[in-house]
Amino acid sequence: MLGFVAYAVFLPRAADAAIKTDVIVVPTGGVGRTVRGAAILKAGGARRMFISGVAATTRARDIAAENHLDPHLFDCCVDLGREASDTRSNAEETAAWLAGRKAKSVRLVTTDWHMARARFELDRVLPADIRVIDDAVDSEAGFGVLMREYNKYLLRRVAVLAGW
Repeated sequence: MLGFVAYAVFLPRAADAAIKTDVIVVPTGGVGRTVRGAAILKAGGARRMFISGVAATTRARDIAAENHLDPHLFDCCVDLGREASDTRSNAEETAAWLAGRKAKSVRLVTTDWHMARARFELDRVLPADIRVIDDAVDSEAGFGVLMREYNKYLLRRVAVLAGW
């Protein structure tokens, strides 16, 4: 119970917008993630942004329009990953995308309640020399969302310890 309390009370916050990274990674699924990533990209905080877990039929301009973002930013600087369907595969898809690049720093933009599990999965598949900056989007999540995510996080850690 104390672990859950600590998890809920100490949710991560947004990173300093002045911190520059080589790339921005945004797993799909949460409100505000893409908008936050695009704002950092537009401000020059990174050269490229990767959105992982995009539906096969979704186009970059659809994402830009849905989020009221500049479509030209998506034309020049945003890549879409279409293979991921969950947090674990988001990390794997991100690692595959990064493999062809010379990035040494990544800004991970995801919802505050999702950051622990997303970071855990990403750390498992990225080379140790890639620095990851956590940039959490505030969600004001309720008890149910926090409890579900905390349990998913714990279960995933146990699964990894068991070799899955």
